[in-house]
Amino acid sequence: MAQTPGSQSSLHRANRERVIRAVRRAGSLTQAEIARTTGLSAATVSNIVRELRERGTVQVTPTSAGGRRARSVSLSGDAGIVVGIGIGRTRLRVALGNQAHQVLDEESEPLPPAGSAARALDRARDLVDRLLERTGVDRAKVGGAGLGVPAPVESAPGARGSAAPPGSAGARTAEELGERLGLPVRLDNDANLGALGELVWGGGRGVRDLAYVKVADGVGAGLVIDGRLHRGPGGTAGELGHLTLDESGPVCRCGNRGCLETFTADRYVLPLLHASHGGDLTMAEVVRLARAGDPGCRRVVTDVGRYVGRGVAGLCNLLNPSRIVLGGDLAEAGELLVGPVREAVERYALPCVAAQLTVVPSALGDRAEVLGALALALDALGDATLADASVPVNR
Repeated sequence: MAQTPGSQSSLHRANRERVIRAVRRAGSLTQAEIARTTGLSAATVSNIVRELRERGTVQVTPTSAGGRRARSVSLSGDAGIVVGIGIGRTRLRVALGNQAHQVLDEESEPLPPAGSAARALDRARDLVDRLLERTGVDRAKVGGAGLGVPAPVESAPGARGSAAPPGSAGARTAEELGERLGLPVRLDNDANLGALGELVWGGGRGVRDLAYVKVADGVGAGLVIDGRLHRGPGGTAGELGHLTLDESGPVCRCGNRGCLETFTADRYVLPLLHASHGGDLTMAEVVRLARAGDPGCRRVVTDVGRYVGRGVAGLCNLLNPSRIVLGGDLAEAGELLVGPVREAVERYALPCVAAQLTVVPSALGDRAEVLGALALALDALGDATLADASVPVNR
């Protein structure tokens, strides 16, 4: 008998898919948390979990929640394999994971500074092949891949051109990698994926509203609002580095003057140290020297933190997140960067906003983006197999 919209069988299927989607995105949830997330009744969730367990789709393990015994629900480890790939400006990272949010294996290697995009995609394919061989995972079980790039990613038709941010990436990048891997590939920028990685595996677990601020050769923010990544209609939300701090300041690559990026990016900051430290200095070396006590490098990192804090304060006044997670190369400086960011937020943000905010360094470090790419691929895998979330709910 064909299922008709609104029939009892179609509503049950929709509710089952809601439960699977909620568990997939969170990694593991208690049945009470599933009920709160999906809006389904406790009895409905209990029946669906029992059904999914009997099918082998989920596994249920004893846990504790609020001092009380509970049962944690997660997807079975063999319920689907995905690949996460992060292509940075100097390093390539690849990870293999499953729908139970287990990272099966990962590897990274340096990229040449002037290497081509095609070469980076070739190396990504080779690393994926190596991980599959090393773990013994059948390629036929791999459902898709997530790809992170250090550039804005446009999602709106016609965004490329004068309206697109400098260095933007488009759908063709994902298509080219997909052709090499023989897999569907979903693309996003590294700051968004850093936010996803921290939300699922790191310092953002259990937080509904947060911003992952990546401080590297630019400043980008991945925004999570009410538990969901916010990209904006054009896919470029979170370009914090192009917030104007001084309209008479240096000309930015975007064409404006005095953007936050012009006070924090390596091409603007490193020349400040050339006279005292030489012209071959890198930001990684600045961080290392600052941590070792070098006064000039400590001053530069501290100043960058203050500028970033001003930008973060404006972001917080607008969005009122409960947590800021600092990532990227400069975040390796730890409190030398995080402390000034906190001080600037306390000074420039509304007191009520600052009082509700926690500023922390990334819990995942340089793995945040590649793990976020895994989360992106898992979400895409769910979109390909589950019904649309707008179907009616039968409570």
